Amino acid sequence: MSLNINKLLRENIRSLKPYSSARDEFSGEAVAFLDANENPFNSPWNRYPDPRQVKLKTRVGEIKNVAVPKIFLGNGSDEPIDLLFRAFCEPGKDNIVSINPTYGMYRVAADTNNVAVNLVPLSDEFELDADAVLAAVTADTKIIFLCSPNNPSGNALDNHAILRIIESFSGIVVVDEAYIDFCPEKSFLPQLDQYPNLVILQTFSKAWGMAGLRLGMAFASESIIDVLSRIKYPYNLSILTQQKGLELLSNEQQMLDWVAIILKEREKMIANLKKYPFVVKVYPTDANFVLVKTHDPRGIYQYLVNAKIIVRDRSSIALCEGCLRISIGSPEENATLMEAFDELI
Repeated sequence: MSLNINKLLRENIRSLKPYSSARDEFSGEAVAFLDANENPFNSPWNRYPDPRQVKLKTRVGEIKNVAVPKIFLGNGSDEPIDLLFRAFCEPGKDNIVSINPTYGMYRVAADTNNVAVNLVPLSDEFELDADAVLAAVTADTKIIFLCSPNNPSGNALDNHAILRIIESFSGIVVVDEAYIDFCPEKSFLPQLDQYPNLVILQTFSKAWGMAGLRLGMAFASESIIDVLSRIKYPYNLSILTQQKGLELLSNEQQMLDWVAIILKEREKMIANLKKYPFVVKVYPTDANFVLVKTHDPRGIYQYLVNAKIIVRDRSSIALCEGCLRISIGSPEENATLMEAFDELI
């Protein structure tokens, strides 16, 4: 399968001359840095960070088994999402296709960039219909967004259906794998090189416990990564983010231990939730949260707020009527939630 990226790019992006920062033009060690108009005092925070994030990307490449030129690191996954719109979608003309319900930032990024969204509903069990997604594509569709495992439903979408979409669509297919560390066997990362129109999003916010660092990843062909790198802000990741990220990524076993605890706690929570009479259904999940259908979502949500326990009311979202989304917390947090639910019986 081939991809004509120039045909997909906005005309102004094709001709864009990217900004060249001082640290783009020189990298390495020197006895005096007098090129970037920095304050010479307060080292090391006075220096601009590496705009290419070479050390951090090298470590990410080792963990993910992906070549560095196919890696983009951003200020959370939301940065590459926005950059994809800015690179490929002509405002007021192009559109994207997205499933419904799903992660709300696709719609926010589309609205911000004045790009129409063609929504395709999932089934009542949150299953993906590849034919329906492809039927929603028009001549002006540039990107299809698929979140797997999906948020807020928690389930991983069918890989065969995703593959059918990737292979049938001539534009870009984004598979957002923010929660993939909780079901790694369903990742498309091993197949990245087979599909030049595939962009995979991942994050260090979930399994790695780095939500406060704002460190997201995009994996794609070198040509797509080159476009994102040309239009990003020059120093999009701070020295603090890069240094702390490297430090935390040195201990992969810690992440695996956390994931094992979360998965064990998830099964325990699912079993406990099913015993409560006010729980109508607990949906299958491949993520670090569960979607729970109740008789009184708003009342239960407010009851938990009063008990200083915060969950997410998703009852106003399509197909999620009556539903609360509950993150899997620490064993102590989960026990506190169950104690509060016990008092409702």
